[in-house]
Amino acid sequence: MGDLQPWHIIVILVVLFLLFGAKKMPDMARSVGQSLRIFKSEMRQSQKETEEVAKQANDAARVTPAVENTPTTSAADQAQQKQNSAG
Repeated sequence: MGDLQPWHIIVILVVLFLLFGAKKMPDMARSVGQSLRIFKSEMRQSQKETEEVAKQANDAARVTPAVENTPTTSAADQAQQKQNSAG
């Protein structure tokens, strides 16, 4: 149950043939094939772009920015220094 068997495909093709006629069937098959080719090429292009973005992100993560070694003092340290110099 739920399996697509050969006679199911035959019934579908007969119904399509009756609905659209013999002249439209080759055109429909051609357009489906063309649509699949376009879809495949878009998927490949999307995959390449995704790989490029992932590579750029990976390269950016490897580069570490230079850290400047300047002494930083907190507000509490500055206040204590002022008290020491005033007193």
